[in-house]
Amino acid sequence: MITPSTGATGPTATRHLYITRHGEATPDESGLTQAGLRQAVLLGERLRDIPFAAIHHGPLPRAEQTAALISDQLKGNAPLIRSAPAGDYLPYIPDKEELPPETADATLERLAMFPAAEREDGPALAAEALTRFTGPAPGDEPRHELLVTHNFLTGWLVRAALDAPPARWLGLNHCNAALTVIRYAPGRPAALALYNDMRHLPEELRWTGFPPELRA
Repeated sequence: MITPSTGATGPTATRHLYITRHGEATPDESGLTQAGLRQAVLLGERLRDIPFAAIHHGPLPRAEQTAALISDQLKGNAPLIRSAPAGDYLPYIPDKEELPPETADATLERLAMFPAAEREDGPALAAEALTRFTGPAPGDEPRHELLVTHNFLTGWLVRAALDAPPARWLGLNHCNAALTVIRYAPGRPAALALYNDMRHLPEELRWTGFPPELRA
């Protein structure tokens, strides 16, 4: 087994990134529904013993509220860190040639309907998210971090972990308060350890936020 020398600098430890989408939001997205509140608490109970170094969350109320409820269930005292890169935006706008011909026009029309700020600021925020949340961590001890975010950024990070083309964030969907885990070990490709796992949720709280036609 090769271990870093004492004089090594830079990322030398494994980072475990736990990603979740916020709990189910109210129709006006000003907060969580009763189901969303319960989803967040149950996820926090599942993660109770994880020694998180930080809990990152986006600035919107539904993500901030979810992060706080999860934090309340944890044994540790990880700081809650609010940041724009953890927020809700379009991480990448593909060219028509990057999309399947039969769906390209419809996909681009749909993306064009999102607010201008989400489309224009999204790629830079997505690049910052990759820098901030992914890859091995500095130091000698494994680092565990929780990211409470939204569907699009979750898909973007999973796509990156799988080294898939940028446009493949499209079509990756995540349920409210489901759990995805990515492991970043030095000298190794990123490993998707868990994706969209809902075992901590009872049947009636599963699949919310997921396209109905894709539900199992």
